[in-house]
Amino acid sequence: MSDKNTASAALPDEKPIIAFRNVSKVYTLYRNSREQFCALFYSSRKLKKHTALEHVSFEIRKGESVAIIGRNGAGKSTLLKMITGVAFPTEGEITVRGRVSALLELTAGFVGDMTGRENIRFKCYVLGLKAEEVNQIEKKAIEFAELGEYIDQPVRTYSSGMRVRLGFAININTDPDILVIDEALSVGDNTFKKKCKAKIAELIRKNVTVLYVSHSKDIQDFCQRCIYLEHGKVIFDGTMQETLQKYPEFAN
Repeated sequence: MSDKNTASAALPDEKPIIAFRNVSKVYTLYRNSREQFCALFYSSRKLKKHTALEHVSFEIRKGESVAIIGRNGAGKSTLLKMITGVAFPTEGEITVRGRVSALLELTAGFVGDMTGRENIRFKCYVLGLKAEEVNQIEKKAIEFAELGEYIDQPVRTYSSGMRVRLGFAININTDPDILVIDEALSVGDNTFKKKCKAKIAELIRKNVTVLYVSHSKDIQDFCQRCIYLEHGKVIFDGTMQETLQKYPEFAN
């Protein structure tokens, strides 16, 4: 797909902030833990393989807001995991420039016996942020989450909704260069959803690059470009309206 079909907020001569070049990802499927353990010491041709992504190539430039769509199993989550560094390609090359904040498993990584405030600081230190940055993010996250006195209570006492609020508040306020969202707005009450959407829109105005995976047409509110995946391959990469017409789940 040529660049003329892609809406971009970036200058054409800028280096891409994300680039996939002929990327494939193949997972080995194990029947049980014993088979997985044995595979550490010798290979077997009997093991089944699953190709999650196959020869995927695209470039995303700074400031673009791009939707990633496709049915379950299309390879969307695998693609996001490789952008965030959780998974690595079997073949091909991936380039990611800048700090990535991922709204994937919002409550993952919380330490139950630590307070909400302590978890904010812990997450920031894990990201390698400096003390001054941590102090600023702590203040913003606490204000955004609106947990009141619960911010100084152990996270294990939180409801699932409170955990989601805290997780979103931390990730959205780390001043990312790239924001990755995977159905994160499908949870929480309507008031909080509106607040989250407003924050995402604010980041887009600040030229933050946004990748948004969703099964909802709400992606049209944020994204100008859309990449359609099916069975691990890029079926179409173009403007939002062009792609939605080609995607059976959204086509009228």
